[in-house]
Amino acid sequence: MSIERYLRLIAGFFVMVSVALGYWVNPLWFLFTAFVGVNLFQSAFSDWCPMMTFLQMLHVPSGARRASNQT
Repeated sequence: MSIERYLRLIAGFFVMVSVALGYWVNPLWFLFTAFVGVNLFQSAFSDWCPMMTFLQMLHVPSGARRASNQT
């Protein structure tokens, strides 16, 4: 799986967990949902987010490298 797919998977997981925690535990968890949304929004313009840096440190392959091998 590529870094871009991992990023979408993790962001979706964080959103779902924080919405559940906000509903069942404490509404302040919705602030974490907003934080994830803001990061996704800014990454659309900057092509960078903190989770990508973390995944790169774990040596997760990027989709660009994988796509070039499929030609």
